[in-house]
Amino acid sequence: MTTPLISNLQRFSVDDGPGIRTTVFFKGCNLRCLWCHNPECITSAASLQFLDDVCTKCARCAAVCPNGVYEITEAGEHLLHRERCSGCGNCAQDCLSGALKVLGAPEEAEKLVSKLLRDKRYFDTSGGGVTLSGGDPMLFPDYIVPVLKKLGEAGVHRAVDTAGCVPWGHFERVLPHTDLFLYDVKAYSAALHKKLTGVDNGLILENLRRLSATGAAFFVRVPVIPGCNDDLQELSAVACFLEELPTPPELTQLLPYHSYGAGKYAALGMEDPLPNLQPPDGAWMEQALELFVSKGLNASIS
Repeated sequence: MTTPLISNLQRFSVDDGPGIRTTVFFKGCNLRCLWCHNPECITSAASLQFLDDVCTKCARCAAVCPNGVYEITEAGEHLLHRERCSGCGNCAQDCLSGALKVLGAPEEAEKLVSKLLRDKRYFDTSGGGVTLSGGDPMLFPDYIVPVLKKLGEAGVHRAVDTAGCVPWGHFERVLPHTDLFLYDVKAYSAALHKKLTGVDNGLILENLRRLSATGAAFFVRVPVIPGCNDDLQELSAVACFLEELPTPPELTQLLPYHSYGAGKYAALGMEDPLPNLQPPDGAWMEQALELFVSKGLNASIS
């Protein structure tokens, strides 16, 4: 079994399912969404985060790095040769300013469950639980099934956040151990979906049809990205598709674009595909919401 890397455990989350939750962010995604707000989770390998405005140029990282990733120039500029990084973490351990962090580490399933159960009293008092997110945890069924099973045995509510771009067999394995799916629908048009994410959405939509037919509990989350998928005709097509599912989603959440992840791209040495993009207008979001409500869907702006 391949052990995936985990980039973060986010405690006291209120945006990833009901109640207070602990969200586990897995590294690895087979979509390349232009607006991705977790770019550190795109690759399945460890990622090096460098905050230049925090760096004191002490050169401790250069002294401990075995691969020559760091270079401090005579002018005091801190250069990174990221292609040489092996993700060993020596630099982050020695960085006194906190400018360096290696994102992504393996965690044995039993140890992960033990960490998650520390928050059980918050889950119990709030109606919350654990959400597996990413990246896409559905890429790693061999790993997440035992985790979900053990959480269920402990009486913890389990949610899985997915883009649905995996073989249906992955869903069949995960279904018996999942209380709620958070399912992303980014576009209805296959051509538009491929333009925005790099992949066709045929498998994604078919998996959602099959998931809805099982009677499983699921929310649909529709990101609304200005200049990308915010055409009212396109959103209306998404709403019509959801209306025609064998079982409609318990909740459809419209997620207006936010820029919280914009600063991550520079810190990771990545180019932001949509620099300076602004969130959609609130009044326009209300108009978009009405499209979904008019189809009889329980919908909200998250």
